[in-house]
Amino acid sequence: MAKIKATHIRGACPMQTKVFRGLIRAKSSKQDNKDEKENCHWCQLRSFPTHKTAPITVVNEIDSQTLPQNFRFINGVVLGTGVTAADLSFRSGCTCGQDEDCQYSGCLCLADLDQDEASDDADDDHSGLDSATRASLSPARKKAYAYHTHGHKAGLLRSKLHTSKLPLYECHQGCACSPDCPNRVVERGRTVPLQIFRTPDRGWGVRTQESIKKGQFVDRYLGEVITSAEADRRRDASVVYHRKDVYLFALDKFTDPQSLDARLKGPPLEVDGEFMSGPTRFINHSCDPNMRIFARVGDHADKHIHDLALFAIKDIQRAEELTFDYVDGASGDSEELEGKIEDMTKCLCGSSKCRRFLW
Repeated sequence: MAKIKATHIRGACPMQTKVFRGLIRAKSSKQDNKDEKENCHWCQLRSFPTHKTAPITVVNEIDSQTLPQNFRFINGVVLGTGVTAADLSFRSGCTCGQDEDCQYSGCLCLADLDQDEASDDADDDHSGLDSATRASLSPARKKAYAYHTHGHKAGLLRSKLHTSKLPLYECHQGCACSPDCPNRVVERGRTVPLQIFRTPDRGWGVRTQESIKKGQFVDRYLGEVITSAEADRRRDASVVYHRKDVYLFALDKFTDPQSLDARLKGPPLEVDGEFMSGPTRFINHSCDPNMRIFARVGDHADKHIHDLALFAIKDIQRAEELTFDYVDGASGDSEELEGKIEDMTKCLCGSSKCRRFLW
């Protein structure tokens, strides 16, 4: 750009040329600073609203590798070409007058929850209530949502859900309840400081900077939400260019050919965290993980772009590496695997439950 503009000032007096070129350099420097800031991983992380209370740090004490230069940290999903959120006219939320009402089956946000699940756990937190209150709970007021609300377990995922594949339904910005509603755990975001670090043999990994309780929300898996066709194109390109690492996760929890919602009938959307994501993009796989991914729904009109929320399924100590099972326990049988090992990824998790290869 500077060279092109310089050709336009030939024939001008030396002083004019010097001043004009100075303006070009200043403008170029300003643009360079802007580009540098936009491409700066530290600047991106520092801009997160949780930076002061739950910062993300990056360290490498193993080698000279840095995070991919074309990678950008984001604090929410980015909708790719051909992906649209629901129209405002289709959006709705609960009308609960008090936050405590959002934990019972009468809350509209929990309307799609199977009524078999709208019951109290034996180890639930009603122990924090007095006997008169417990006795007043009628079947219509059975606890329905996913989290404990009282005592030392407040905010933690109910134990019966730790191994389930049920979606989590939460209140959201379109609801009448307050931002402090106990049914907004994922919506309130990450509260745990994390560190991206270089491992000796598995590239980058993530570890926690404080202890995490079993059932505690850790973070969401973020990325660019793309169509199924685009996801297939990127998978094919990954094979062609020998990039074995693929960061695609299908949003298929509600995919149903019989659905009345046209967006849920066809192939599901997918989240690609390769080029833009949060710190969870660098979390490694384990066949014996300490976290699991759950589908989380806020506004029901956007089920096709539901969240991928990571919760601890074990107590995790400070400085311990975070892991989740990329395929959530799925593995092929011996006949299915025969002759296909070369198409699979060798697992390096090192756990006693290692399945050796992953799809």
